[in-house]
Amino acid sequence: MTKKTEEVSEWFYELNGKRIGGVTENEIVSLINKGLLSYGSAVWKKDFQDWKKIEKTDFITHLNQNSPPPLATEHISNSVVWTLAFAPVLGLILEYIVAGVMYADNQSKAEFEISNGSFWYITLLLNISLSYWDEKRLKNAGINTSKFSGFVWLVPVYLFQRAKSLKQSKAYFIVWIVMFILVISDY
Repeated sequence: MTKKTEEVSEWFYELNGKRIGGVTENEIVSLINKGLLSYGSAVWKKDFQDWKKIEKTDFITHLNQNSPPPLATEHISNSVVWTLAFAPVLGLILEYIVAGVMYADNQSKAEFEISNGSFWYITLLLNISLSYWDEKRLKNAGINTSKFSGFVWLVPVYLFQRAKSLKQSKAYFIVWIVMFILVISDY
């Protein structure tokens, strides 16, 4: 009778900013099959000096069984995120348009309402809508957005985390901040 060797629970993984483990290889494979771990997920075991993306390990074979790898960032259009970068100013323009339509017969009333911030929600909705749209486009490209998708309503945090996660320049984050300051200084 041979003694069955127990599988060692040596793997750790990151999920929603939390370190979880030790778990077995089979448990990691199960998490991949359930869609909880995918491209971009971080894993670690004793032999590693630092955390690795799961696709940089032998688990790549299990990832490829479920879906193709995510698109490389150079193949993802940044048109929506750049529109979002200018959304504070675009929102202000929309506010002026809405006020102009609502108070077509009274230009001074329209300007008064804009200067009092009566239509602030238009800019807010534009920013949040563009963030959600951008995040959905990234998901459709196969990008794991779990690290920043909860921040789509908080636009500057979303933009910063998006740039960091995709290893892109933070230029669109900086542009959004500048546009926001310009709009705020206009009030």
